[in-house]
Amino acid sequence: MRTPHALLATTAALAAAVVAPPPAAAADTVPAPGAYYVQSATTGLNAADNAGAVEQHRPRGDEDHQQWRLRPNGSSHVLENTDTAGRCLGRGGDQARTVACASADAAWEITPAGADRFTLKTPGAERYLTVAPKPSGATHPAQLAVGELSGDRAAWYLTPVAPATRPMPPQDRRTLDQVTFLTAHNAYANGVDGGFAPPFIDLVPNQTRGIDRQLADGVRGFMLDIHQTRDGAILCHNSCTLVGRPVALWVDLQRIADFLRAHPDQFVTVFLEDYVDPGVLRAELARVDGLADLLYRPDRTGVRENGWPRMADLLAAGRRLLILTDHSRSADEAAGLTRDSFGVLYQREWTVENHWSMGPGIGASDWSCYSRWYDANTTLPLTRTEGAFRPLFVMNHFRDAAVASTAAADNAKLADRARRFCQPAARKKPTFLAVDRYDLGDPAAAVAALNSYTYP
Repeated sequence: MRTPHALLATTAALAAAVVAPPPAAAADTVPAPGAYYVQSATTGLNAADNAGAVEQHRPRGDEDHQQWRLRPNGSSHVLENTDTAGRCLGRGGDQARTVACASADAAWEITPAGADRFTLKTPGAERYLTVAPKPSGATHPAQLAVGELSGDRAAWYLTPVAPATRPMPPQDRRTLDQVTFLTAHNAYANGVDGGFAPPFIDLVPNQTRGIDRQLADGVRGFMLDIHQTRDGAILCHNSCTLVGRPVALWVDLQRIADFLRAHPDQFVTVFLEDYVDPGVLRAELARVDGLADLLYRPDRTGVRENGWPRMADLLAAGRRLLILTDHSRSADEAAGLTRDSFGVLYQREWTVENHWSMGPGIGASDWSCYSRWYDANTTLPLTRTEGAFRPLFVMNHFRDAAVASTAAADNAKLADRARRFCQPAARKKPTFLAVDRYDLGDPAAAVAALNSYTYP
C-alpha cells in the first residue's frame, strides 16, 4: 500500500505530465470548397433536406440528404445538396428551405464564430440560419429557422464528410482521447461468472465469456449494471429478483484490479449503470484490494484545463482504472455524499455517448448517431466541447436484445458505422466501441483500424 505522501507525489507528477493540446489553427477563414455536414452547435443534429424543408435530423452519414457541397458564390457562398443537383440550402421567409442554387435566397455570408464554429448570414440583412427556440418540455423543433442572431442556436459546425486524418502518434506520445478501446456492453451478463437475470431473460446473454476471459481477449471497457440488495451492490439486469448466483460488483472489480497489477501496460474503464446509494457503492469499492492505487482521477489532474494526458504518463503513474457512473450528481448532493469523493466520476461530466439502441434484436437497424442525452430535459450534444476539454466518446453499437446472428452481422459493420456515421456526428473518434457478443463479427478489427489514425 502506498503512503499518503507517495499518493500525493504520484498525483502531482501526473498533473504535471498532462499534455496541453497543440493550439488549434485560428478559425478565421471559411473552410475550403467540399462536402460538409451543417451541424448545429446547440443540438449536434444535421441540417437535412426533407422535400424542400430544411430540418435538423439525427446524423445518418451519406443517407437522408444531409450532405452539402460548399462553394464560393461571388462574395458569399452556397451549399448545394449532394443528392439533388441545383438545390441549395436557402431561405423561404423565416424558414430554411432548399431553393434553386442560382436564387439570391441561396447565398450565405459565412463568418467564423470561434471554436471552429460559423454563422450563416443573409447577405445585406441581420438574419441568420438558426435552430428554432425550444418549447417548454420539448426538444428543439426539427424545422430550421432564419432569424435574429441567437447565440449558440445560430452557431454551426461545417464538419467535413471526408476529413484528412493523421497517423497515430507513437506509443509514448498518444493521448487517452486518441485511443479506441474494445468495450463489452453488459459485460457481467455472460452466464459464465454467475447469474445475471431472471429465468428466460438469462437465455440471451449479452456476452458468452467471463470477465477474466474478456480481459485476456483484449476487452478494456466494461459496462456493468448494479442494483442494491441487502448484500450490497450486485450485478443484475433490471432487477436482482429471482436471479440465481448473482455476482457482487466488488468481485468483478477485483478481477480487473488483479489483471491490471499483472499487466502494468494496460488501462481499463468501467461504466456503471448505477442504482445504488453512494454509501453502498463506497463500501463495495472498499472491499477491492489495491483499488485505490489504480484509480485514475482526471478531476484532480488538470484535464479540463489542459486536455487528456498521454497514455504513457498514466501507465507510469500507475493510474490505470477509470470508473464512471451514470448516476446523477444532484441526487448525490441531496443525499450528502458524492461518488467522486471516493473516485467514481460522473459520466456526463467526462464523456459524450450516442443513443444506446440500434433497434430490436432482429429486423431493420437504425444507424443514426445522436446523443443519448438529448431530450426534453437535457441537451448534451455529441459535439460538446469546453475550451481545451473534449469529452471522451462512448459509441454504443448494439440492439435491444443480443441475438447472436444479428450481433455478428452488426459487429462486422462496426468500422463502417464508426467512420461514416458516428465520427462526423461527434466530430471525434470513438474512445470506446461498446458491443454485444464481442466474440462475433470481429469488432477487434474495427478497434485496430481506428487505432491506426487520429481524427483532426
